[in-house]
Amino acid sequence: MTIKADLFAPLAVEAELRTQYGALCWRDGKEGLEVLLITSRETGRWVIPKGWPIKNLPPEHSAAREAWEEAGVEGRADPHCLGLYSYDKALGKLPGPRASVPCLVAVYPLKVDALANRFPEAGQRKRKWFSPRKAARKVAEPELQALLAHLPRHLAEPPTAA
Repeated sequence: MTIKADLFAPLAVEAELRTQYGALCWRDGKEGLEVLLITSRETGRWVIPKGWPIKNLPPEHSAAREAWEEAGVEGRADPHCLGLYSYDKALGKLPGPRASVPCLVAVYPLKVDALANRFPEAGQRKRKWFSPRKAARKVAEPELQALLAHLPRHLAEPPTAA
């Protein structure tokens, strides 16, 4: 299944959602397919690299840039969106009261070629490889859990025309 993320931009504005692009970083590991999760800087929970759209970059390249900045990922981003998930992004710094904004994340698969030791957010996050099933148990968002759990099938399916 292919989802064109640009179609959701008007929906996000009407519903006061914010759009982000995420990279589902994967590799063929020694024991099969593996996905890379990173910790969030504020809470330390397991997440995928994601961030705001970057002007003049297509969604998958924005996702790849976030994967580089947050996890040191070098690889190839696929232009076919795997799916969407939603979450509430906390704004502001801990400690103290924090507002939040609802976000809709379009997720793009990114085949990892290498992990750099030096990258912009090195030292601010942990990164770890998991099987898709274990990764699904580590993340909090139900839609992301489903994407991770079904990742082997998604990667095996040829993309359909949008």
